[in-house]
Amino acid sequence: MSALPGTVVALQANYLEVELDAAPRGIPRRLLCTRRTRLNHQGAAVYVGDRVHLEAVDAQQARAVVSGVDPRSSWLSRPPVANVTSVLVALAVDQPNFDPDQASRFLLTAERTGLSVQLLLTKCDLISCEQQEEYRVRLGGWGYEPLLLSSQTGEGISALKERLLRTSLSVVCGPSGVGKSSALNRLMPQLSLRVGSVSGRLQRGRHTTRHVELFPLVDGVRVADTPGFNRPDLPDDPRELALLFPELRQQLQEWPCRFRDCLHRGEPGCGVQTDWERYSFYLRTLEAMAGSSRPSRGD
Repeated sequence: MSALPGTVVALQANYLEVELDAAPRGIPRRLLCTRRTRLNHQGAAVYVGDRVHLEAVDAQQARAVVSGVDPRSSWLSRPPVANVTSVLVALAVDQPNFDPDQASRFLLTAERTGLSVQLLLTKCDLISCEQQEEYRVRLGGWGYEPLLLSSQTGEGISALKERLLRTSLSVVCGPSGVGKSSALNRLMPQLSLRVGSVSGRLQRGRHTTRHVELFPLVDGVRVADTPGFNRPDLPDDPRELALLFPELRQQLQEWPCRFRDCLHRGEPGCGVQTDWERYSFYLRTLEAMAGSSRPSRGD
């Protein structure tokens, strides 16, 4: 039998759970797999989302061995997922409170992937229609068209499904406790993902999702639920930062700054306007990046 192609849909300790593209008769569609020793020797790490090839299939035990890994079309490092086609950033409007700086850090992390980035606002049943519209207008100024969701009422769930069906592998990420798993449960009730409450003092969610796993929405379309985290990464090069802000990126497309290496901090002749909401966050982030790159004493 030739090697069978499939997709890694979950990691389980030292094992990989692989879903076959098409299971031959008598072979389960989902198999628990180890890796060929040569892959370990080559340092070829295998992650959720990787396209792999299986050999030595044991149909009775539903086991197999991963013998090869295809090149990746994209890579998301945090959380580690391969071949992602869309990133959805989920943020709560309440419980926990909406934090513009934290929201921006997650959006910057998503923008670094170079993939399509969509913004989900969860728990919208906790605020009024007027407040919902205020968020819609505000985040439109950031360059996003937010999708407002409520796992309690079902608001926005159909629209979320429509967006997910446009792409093959979407990753849902965001801070802990914003309702990522609750939204997926509403979208796919058969999942029964664990959900948790939010700490009242710290306004942080408990980490109920412990690992990355892919779930099929329909054949050929998967969604990844990911563990929440509260300190996303920033780019290393300050010149990359401007392109991660859609509102700043649009300005540079319409009125290019005449200085190629300009960091857009109000320098004479800089073509970037400063009257946009996240400009102060942009400046603080540049300052933080400069501080982290300074050598420590004794270097």
